[in-house]
Amino acid sequence: MSYAFETIKTGITFGTALAMVISFTMNKSVLWAIFHGLLSWLYVIYYVIVY
Repeated sequence: MSYAFETIKTGITFGTALAMVISFTMNKSVLWAIFHGLLSWLYVIYYVIVY
């Protein structure tokens, strides 16, 4: 059970960091990067579909 928890935690952390980097690169705004970091993988999936 612990291994699965660590894998999920790592995936969420990676998704948050990825969303924030993509957002900051596109918008040049720290506030948008924080907001998109909170949305995490939802923003990453949106970015992949739209762009």
